[in-house]
Amino acid sequence: MNRQVPNKYTIVGDGKVARHMMCYFNLIGIAFNQWQRQQSLKQLQQSVAQSDLVLLLISDDAIEQFISRHQFLQDKTLVHFSGVLTFDKAFGCHPLMTFGQDLYDLETYQSIPFVCDEAVDFLHLFPQLGNKSFSISPQDKAYYHAMCVMAGNFSQMLMRETTKQLTNQLNLPTEILFPFLLQNTKNFIANPEHSATGPLQRGDCATINKHLHVLKGNVLEEIYQSFIELNTMTFDNCINARHGLKSMPQLQRNG
Repeated sequence: MNRQVPNKYTIVGDGKVARHMMCYFNLIGIAFNQWQRQQSLKQLQQSVAQSDLVLLLISDDAIEQFISRHQFLQDKTLVHFSGVLTFDKAFGCHPLMTFGQDLYDLETYQSIPFVCDEAVDFLHLFPQLGNKSFSISPQDKAYYHAMCVMAGNFSQMLMRETTKQLTNQLNLPTEILFPFLLQNTKNFIANPEHSATGPLQRGDCATINKHLHVLKGNVLEEIYQSFIELNTMTFDNCINARHGLKSMPQLQRNG
């Protein structure tokens, strides 16, 4: 692949990540072309011909086939943003950020860390970006991405479900949890090891048992149980406590 410092980029894709990257480039003043699937193959060839680096900001499942189907791409430096996949013909640089419908400001884009394939020189690929970058080996990418998904996507799903249940079951407003969730996030960022509060953190076994009782049959029941298992100190304390979890056979630790 061509490893010269790029003079111009082509962004392939029109999804959320592509739109955010185009916004970031525009805010900094980086020249780029864009191609999306509604356009012709000729337009793709023209855009790529004018560029040194092609950003393949399309779905993970489509990247390898897209490269194979368009041989002219292989004369260029190719970069993808997948957090889990590794390709011989393209560099991987995963932006560790969630990309919503609304575009961000420059400060937010500049704060995004990129986790790149081993031996990839991020500054060489993107000399005008000042983002922090880190490298991991190919065999660690799936584990890395699983951690990202659980930290971000899973927490979003849990927030969405608990908010929905408070609204549907108790007629509380959707936004009632927002200040609580925001402060929890701020507290975690300020002090990750000591920010957690609540009955699982305190080992309040009587309260935990009450929660399990009212969650019986709820879609969140097993999730609550899993978090008890995750907090091993709470599990060990409660299993021997007067109001312990011994009466809950589903919570007995395996092995």
